[in-house]
Amino acid sequence: MEITPIRNEKDYQKALERLEVIFDAKRGTKEGDELEILSVLIDNYESDKFPIEMPDPISAINFRMEQMGLKQKDLVEYIGFKSRVSEIMNKKRKLTLEMIRKLSQNLRIPTEILIQEY
Repeated sequence: MEITPIRNEKDYQKALERLEVIFDAKRGTKEGDELEILSVLIDNYESDKFPIEMPDPISAINFRMEQMGLKQKDLVEYIGFKSRVSEIMNKKRKLTLEMIRKLSQNLRIPTEILIQEY
């Protein structure tokens, strides 16, 4: 078991290849320990090199609506009038603090996503 830091793309590919080989290793074995350590190294490298940015608030709302099978009219109780929902969803009006609170609580969208500029 020779584990080295992942410093570049070549090291990353090598680690992924090794991970495939030992993927089904049992916990508590030598290969199981290697799998656990290698997974952490790969995760750290990916987080550093391929960061995933938070979606803008409207994209997050659209995504959650799709997941929950909601339509724009279903947002009226959280945002207000049907026309206001349309303005918000078309990015012609900004979310208010009250809207953010209601959307976060009812659609379970983190507030740190909803408060972003868009």
